[in-house]
Amino acid sequence: MKRITVYALAITFIGGIIFGCGGSNKSKEKQGELKGEISISGAFALYPLVVKWADEFKQANPGVRIDISAGGAGKGMTDVLANMVDLGMVSREIHEAEIEKGALGIGVAIDAVVPTLNVNNPLINELLQKGLTREMAKELWMKEKNWTWEEFLGRQGETSARIYTRSDACGAAETYAAWMGGKQEDLTGTAVFGDPGLAMAIQKDKWGAGYNNLGYAYDEKTRKPNQDLVIFPIDVNGNGKIDTEESFYETKDDVIKAIAEGKYPSPPARELYLVSKGIPQKPEVLAFLEYILTKGQELNIPLGYINIAQDKLNTSLSKLGIKQQDN
Repeated sequence: MKRITVYALAITFIGGIIFGCGGSNKSKEKQGELKGEISISGAFALYPLVVKWADEFKQANPGVRIDISAGGAGKGMTDVLANMVDLGMVSREIHEAEIEKGALGIGVAIDAVVPTLNVNNPLINELLQKGLTREMAKELWMKEKNWTWEEFLGRQGETSARIYTRSDACGAAETYAAWMGGKQEDLTGTAVFGDPGLAMAIQKDKWGAGYNNLGYAYDEKTRKPNQDLVIFPIDVNGNGKIDTEESFYETKDDVIKAIAEGKYPSPPARELYLVSKGIPQKPEVLAFLEYILTKGQELNIPLGYINIAQDKLNTSLSKLGIKQQDN
């Protein structure tokens, strides 16, 4: 009997060491620390901002892993409705058919699509002085006519205006087309995949014209248009020239200010969304959305986006069942 008792005590002692060590490791973890994985895909327009939000969120929640991939708003919506990701990045309005399938759109930022030209176009000064009206944009991107840049300027010439558009289903193309009263499938021109690809196509073609989200039209460090790109200014009042109040494209910050003041038309200015299929059930996803709708908004303007109005943020928090914080 004594041997059995000693053996039992030995097992108890060894077990105490083992479980004691495990308990010691757990004691190093914060009580209630958030853990899990969040998967996100979709719009190029939102990608830089979501990456920054994720970096900041993970610093406070190291137990959460966040995977983000850009592939266009169409992919983001398809992925989230198919339960392939937790959140889809969507840079256009949510369609009624998507809402019927469970899409819940949460507005997280505002930015814009801007038409672009190659800065080395020999006619660049005249083009920038004339600007682009909604009607002329429709002629360039939605008609099967091969324009020359001289015709655009009202005279004869032979330098073909080479028009580019997006090949992937995306918010940028849908928003740009909406400005002209159409849909993405109405846009003509050489089709290129992705925001970076479209910017690169114009950078390589001095006769080219395209469009980009602000994050790909401008350099994030210099705040100036990316190399060999220049913004094709929009002639909002349609008087055939760019007036002083329509000239706000020198820096990304100038455009952001113009969007906030309502000087830049909407569309192509637009709201950006993170979309879930119904109210997210994963605590880490809800916590990430709560961060974005509160503290995360502080990163919007420094990164070249505009904040969502506070009343809309409050509405989104209520939709998600998140208690609003006192300001």
